[in-house]
Amino acid sequence: MTSEREKMVAGDWYTCLDEELEMLRLAALNATHAHNHLPPAHRRTLSAPLARLLKAHGNDCLIEVPFHCSYGINIVLGREVFINSGCVILDSAPVTIGDHTMIGPCVQIYCAQHHKTAEKRRGGVEIAYPVTIGADVWIGGGAIVMPDVTIGDAAIVGAGSVVTKDVAPGDTVVGSPARSIRVC
Repeated sequence: MTSEREKMVAGDWYTCLDEELEMLRLAALNATHAHNHLPPAHRRTLSAPLARLLKAHGNDCLIEVPFHCSYGINIVLGREVFINSGCVILDSAPVTIGDHTMIGPCVQIYCAQHHKTAEKRRGGVEIAYPVTIGADVWIGGGAIVMPDVTIGDAAIVGAGSVVTKDVAPGDTVVGSPARSIRVC
């Protein structure tokens, strides 16, 4: 028998209303709560609670408070990643953020896609798709990155944009849905 966690990891439809997944979410909630309540003097590096929770991280990462993630165990940060305050990462699938990437305040990164049928949504049925953000990316404040999106190296996502499709390396996108613009 396949567990709901195994289905989630495999990219299959799963039920998020599951005891094992709830325990993982509770562990993430405890780690983010500890991180979010550290004294300011301890916030200049990745906090120990988050360092233990994340799947992997490079050197010199900083995640400002408050921060929230669903599981944390699916998040990989490169070197010198900066995540500003109010970021939410719903990491039901892998979320990879490349070296030297800057994420603005209140950015939201989503992996879960809920079922289209109301009855199945009520039962917690969803599927998760990865989000990949390259190196040297800048994501402006309030942007939303939807499931199954890849943002290429050195791309820029304008503040408030909703990214529903892949962004080419070096491209600048703005709007809802985000579209490429010419940058002078």
